[in-house]
Amino acid sequence: MCGIVAYIGQREAYPIILKGLKRLEYRGYDSAGIALLNGGLKVYKKKGKVANLEEELQGKDLHSNIGIGHTRWATHGEPSDRNAHPHTAASGRFAMIHNGIIENYAQLKQELVNKGYVFHSDTDTEVLLNFIDDIQKNNNCEPEEAVRIALKRVVGAYVIVLLDRENPETLIAARKGSPLVIGVGKNEHFLASDASPIIEYTKEVVYVNDYEIAIIRPDELILKNLGNERQTPFITKLDMELAAIEKGGYDHFMLKEIFEQPQTIYDCLRGRLDATAGTITMSGVEKYAEQIMNANRIVMVACGTSWHAGLVAEYIFEELCRINVEVEYASEFRYRNPVINPGDVIIAISQSGETADTLVAIENAKSKGAIILGVVNVVGSSISRASHAGAYTHAGPEIGVASTKAFTAQLAVLTMIALTIGYKKGTLGQQRYLQLLKELEAIPEKVATLLQSVDQIKNLAEKYKDAQDFLYLGRGYNFPVALEGALKLKEISYIHAEGYPAAEMKHGPIALVDESLPVVFIATKDSYHEKVISNMQEIKARKGMVISVINEGDEQSIALSNDVIVVPEADEILAPMLSVIPMQLLAYYIGVARGLDVDKPRNLAKSVTVE
Repeated sequence: MCGIVAYIGQREAYPIILKGLKRLEYRGYDSAGIALLNGGLKVYKKKGKVANLEEELQGKDLHSNIGIGHTRWATHGEPSDRNAHPHTAASGRFAMIHNGIIENYAQLKQELVNKGYVFHSDTDTEVLLNFIDDIQKNNNCEPEEAVRIALKRVVGAYVIVLLDRENPETLIAARKGSPLVIGVGKNEHFLASDASPIIEYTKEVVYVNDYEIAIIRPDELILKNLGNERQTPFITKLDMELAAIEKGGYDHFMLKEIFEQPQTIYDCLRGRLDATAGTITMSGVEKYAEQIMNANRIVMVACGTSWHAGLVAEYIFEELCRINVEVEYASEFRYRNPVINPGDVIIAISQSGETADTLVAIENAKSKGAIILGVVNVVGSSISRASHAGAYTHAGPEIGVASTKAFTAQLAVLTMIALTIGYKKGTLGQQRYLQLLKELEAIPEKVATLLQSVDQIKNLAEKYKDAQDFLYLGRGYNFPVALEGALKLKEISYIHAEGYPAAEMKHGPIALVDESLPVVFIATKDSYHEKVISNMQEIKARKGMVISVINEGDEQSIALSNDVIVVPEADEILAPMLSVIPMQLLAYYIGVARGLDVDKPRNLAKSVTVE
């Protein structure tokens, strides 16, 4: 949600910032802007896409070696030119960009209005900037000191980057609850919300921590906490290549990322799972294996697609480890007063590792003595640093807003954790353990086989693209896949879709069934299969259009279906990693058939870093 880019050094800032903003478009936004020091403080901003801003700036003198840029996702104030970032202080001295929400902005604004300040936007950002400006003027202090004083008063989440007309060799940045990465070059620095705008310039980065202020000059990076104490910047080497954030010949990032799944699942397993030796090596998990085995319960906290991965994992952990598992929406868990006991295990699942609700939820649980395991994709992210241990999914950058490869990678990691704990605990016998290792190792090849059937799914998309509603049904391990399939369709095609346990269909959704309703059954062969067949018969009796995801040779399902998608057979514990692929492809091709921007669906942000 929102994107920040800034540069200070010897190069031209504008091309770097513009390219960086384009790289961050996947995060979701509705306006864009840039501020440069060029014979004074120049601010340019425009509602709509980065391309609109670029067009607006053609022919202008944009020479500068320092600048800040922003893509805004509207919170306070509608999308408009005047609400776009950067904002300018009343004094004209400062320009600032901001990700996050200032919760006490109304109180601060009233104080400033009483002092005679006039506001030109509806944003909380302009309030914070003028608050900093007011402190600086009244105390005649350095800007970094004004920022420090202001942030001690602020309630909420933020990443800010401040450009000072009177200090053309300095940027000031600060962070709480929203990500900020600083790339370190030779006599230059790059700032961004994530590493994607940085990797073509440097592989050395510093992840700014909560409550830290960064004073950045071309040849110097100073970190301080809000107590004004110097902190030592920890430089991390980026494990990412430029090709990973480019389309590579695909029409959309989403399609590229769907097709990357044979490799990303393999990368997730590589170096961890050895079916021949009968071993799984996960050092972060093994360190806490004893505590996990003895835990009274495991609570998985996540949002969106990651929550669906947690639901699948609930079935797996309870089956293999015989530990009580609860799966919680992080957004609800953080505001309840949940019973957390010392020794409870919290597994936080997040692609970005920056999901605000999930981060707050684990911090609350950690304070009550819980053990926190993180399952995240982004190395160095906030959740990974807040966790006691965990595992990276190694799926590589996911640019498409609708998550695809992150989901299957999360399932792979969570399955390996469950296998490790179940085997160590003795609730999973050796024969079954070795069988599941062998089957898990075969999943990447099966996904590659499955992806060869895209033309059939593309044809189905054309057939059903004008449907007004969809119903997705599954049981057991495939019930969360039904939820994920419905979510993908909603996100990408804007078609209303519901995911339900097939057994619950008679408790309401069956009232929707008629000859115009496509009903997708995830009906791979498992212990629930005969029950799912009965549910299909009920839909057919009411003239619903049945689309079934099945295994080869399932004549019963074929006889009851209008259309079928065949996926390779797998143990029911692992089947969701295969049955979800057609759900992703169907949503993608329906979205494309409807002429929509599947990589950047309306109103959605890739990383939800504020409430």
